Amino acid sequence: MLTVMKRIFIASRGNPEHMAQLFRAELPDHEVLTAQPQPGDAPVPYIVVGRPTPGVIRAVPGVEVVLSLNAGIEHLLASGEVPDGLPIVRLVDDGLADGMSDWVLGNALAWHRNLLVYKAQQERREWAPQQEKLARERVVTVLGAGALGAQVAGHFVRFGFQTRVWSRSGRPVEGATAFAKAALLDAVRGADILVNLLPATAETANVIDATVLAALAKGAFVINGGRGAAILDADLIAALDSGQLSGAALDVFRTEPLPADDPYWGHPKVLVSPHVAAPTHAHTAVKEMAENIRRHERGEPLTHVVDRTLGY
Repeated sequence: MLTVMKRIFIASRGNPEHMAQLFRAELPDHEVLTAQPQPGDAPVPYIVVGRPTPGVIRAVPGVEVVLSLNAGIEHLLASGEVPDGLPIVRLVDDGLADGMSDWVLGNALAWHRNLLVYKAQQERREWAPQQEKLARERVVTVLGAGALGAQVAGHFVRFGFQTRVWSRSGRPVEGATAFAKAALLDAVRGADILVNLLPATAETANVIDATVLAALAKGAFVINGGRGAAILDADLIAALDSGQLSGAALDVFRTEPLPADDPYWGHPKVLVSPHVAAPTHAHTAVKEMAENIRRHERGEPLTHVVDRTLGY
């Protein structure tokens, strides 16, 4: 009897053949495609996408599950590319969470121990020790308690920081003080470091505004690894210029790549990185997606399915 292989289409603009090889190793009984299937072809139940060009998803015959290469999926919802009722699975894997943790903690500790100040002093050949604090003397607030936020908050707890975490639901993180939706100002009041790891939704747009920034400790530091739309840019720059903030590390922006004339590029208190805080690591991502494919074929519920009413 002829066995019909289940098909997977890798619709990635990066290195689809490398990812295809990883899928073939994980799921040797599946056919993995890197070329666009045509409407009359055999069904392709699984499509793996990053930021697909318009029409790609709808043109694939027989799609049952859309597997995102990213934790953020707002572009898939906004484009209308994914038909209603077709599940979208966002990427939640150890590689993403570990990468984000590295980036956030690296920036936080550099600011906490005045390394950014000393670098500037070095360029001026200046020897001027700063007042140093212990981690337990600092308050950190993490916005977002999902897969990324919870892990990052947990690392701050282990480093000894007074850690708060704020989310829509008030989800607890061991060792941290949890705040729910209505208590945003309570969560940020007096914080020395503010970390944004919220997804992009209508509710999180512009959540970090002048009111939130004014509630932070004088000279606080802002880290944004979530989405650019969470911050009102003009309010952030005003807080930097006034001295309310001593600095900011920004990895995500409303427009990417960041335009050459954007004021963030030349601001002396801003560290710009090109959306690299939590890159997708193919080997860990494929393992996570392959397991969801197995679950689907065993008739079990998929994990990390996007709730379209929430936007993540």
